[in-house]
Amino acid sequence: MALGPTPLPGEGDSAAEAAPRTAWWGAAFVRAWQPGLLLVAALLALPVAVVVGSLLRFDTAIWGHLAATVLPGYVTNSLLLMLGVGVGTFLLGTGTAWLCAVCRFPGRRLFEWALLLPLAMPAYIIAYTYTGLLDVAGPVQTGLRAITGWEVGSYAFPEIRSLTGAALMLTLVLYPYVYLLARASFLEQSASALNVARTLGLGPWRMFARVALPMARPAIVGGLSLALMETLADYGTVKYFGVSTFTTGIFRTWFGMGEAAAAAQLAALLLAFVFAVILLERASRRGARYHHHGTWQPAPVFELTGWRAAGAVAACLVPLALGFLVPAGQLLAWSLEVAGSVDRGFATLAGRSVGLAVVTAGLALVLALFLAYGQRLLPGRLPAAAVRVAGMGYAVPGTVIAVGVVIPFAAFDNALDGWMRATFGVSTGLLLSGTLAALVFAYLVRFLAVSLNTVESGLGRVRASMDEAARTLGHGPLATLRRVHLPLIRGSLLTAMLLVFVDVLKELPATLVLRPFDFNTLAVRAFELASDERLREAAPPALTIVAAGLLPVILLSRSITRARDHG
Repeated sequence: MALGPTPLPGEGDSAAEAAPRTAWWGAAFVRAWQPGLLLVAALLALPVAVVVGSLLRFDTAIWGHLAATVLPGYVTNSLLLMLGVGVGTFLLGTGTAWLCAVCRFPGRRLFEWALLLPLAMPAYIIAYTYTGLLDVAGPVQTGLRAITGWEVGSYAFPEIRSLTGAALMLTLVLYPYVYLLARASFLEQSASALNVARTLGLGPWRMFARVALPMARPAIVGGLSLALMETLADYGTVKYFGVSTFTTGIFRTWFGMGEAAAAAQLAALLLAFVFAVILLERASRRGARYHHHGTWQPAPVFELTGWRAAGAVAACLVPLALGFLVPAGQLLAWSLEVAGSVDRGFATLAGRSVGLAVVTAGLALVLALFLAYGQRLLPGRLPAAAVRVAGMGYAVPGTVIAVGVVIPFAAFDNALDGWMRATFGVSTGLLLSGTLAALVFAYLVRFLAVSLNTVESGLGRVRASMDEAARTLGHGPLATLRRVHLPLIRGSLLTAMLLVFVDVLKELPATLVLRPFDFNTLAVRAFELASDERLREAAPPALTIVAAGLLPVILLSRSITRARDHG
């Protein structure tokens, strides 16, 4: 008897013969898919549920101590940081978006995509870089003293390691969120309302302030919400600059005070801040309804010449230079200085980081396909809710997820070890806590939404009629997925893997908490070296992360170029 792969129901038969069997097999298969969706969603929601559930174990003594000492500082600094980043990203993002959307000036096409480059620069890396540039021994102050003859301490110089400095660093790398969404909104606005404003004598900036900006409010608020959630999730920048926020407080409470319960409750409070941002963003979208009447026309174009064109170039060049060109150049210079002293340890470090990112990206892709295709097979509120719950982790800071992973994993390990000792006299040790499995699980909770949204978008472009045609030919759900959907969405699948890959390389707080003993990644090594003021040695791992981060930015740039060429 010939051996080979077992054919799926309907494969190798005529359509008429296969249809009855496939209908039965497909219906049973689809019915079995829903429990899987619910199980995956429950597992991925576990860390958030644990953090929220920690509020049930409220310890008055601990919270009284925190409230009397550090909690007011955490709340105040987090709010001030959000305010500074919100104002900064709004000004940079909307201003440059308006210039690139409706104005014509030298270099506009270059700035259209180049203004996205700071997205490749993690905030904690740009913080290290500017500290090295602007500190007393850095090239800026050294050059200033050489030119003026001043002595150290005889002149005032802004302190980069401050709350203001942290807000500036985060603004420089997060404004592209606002720029990207605001520019898309400006491009989609019809000329009707803008031309009316033009006939009333409004110039470009008054038209922007009175007409275009209110119409783009939902998109701008969406970009601001993304920037503010990243601000709340940041750990490396605020820790390095000595700014006490919720993320640094969680680390300090857990590792400094040894109070896991209090750390979990601080994480729950931070989660409340994140959900407040999400609710404000959704309320803004519900409250804004703008409609274009008549035939859509492209927005008017303003030709800028002379000093106006020079001002537009400067307005776009400054955030690009400060957010990417200057720090990337400095990292490259430092990397070249220490290139001769980089040992084999760096190759091992890079290999571990890449391997971890590849495994996580592959698992995230499989789960995203399972969830997105399951939602396609099972239209209804329950599957849709399960998919949304599974993808909510991206809005949750890595610190919160780490806390939510450690507590149940440690409880499971301790319970199993206790039972094994009592029953068989054998210790099982730590099977989940402090392992790569816990770290990968946390990454999946954090970044599955990135892969899921991309896969959903790809599947959404495949018409339902193609599924029906495959069904009439005798193909079951898996055969349809393999033969019809996967070839059509191959580009979306690769993009989904790439985005998760880069996010895992950059993730710092969850890695710091959950990594196994003596296991480092590029992000952790860069953080440790920079914390020890070994900024030049921190440059190679930091530059590697930045180079990897350029890949999704290039994808975004290509999509912008295609949209412009076909628009």
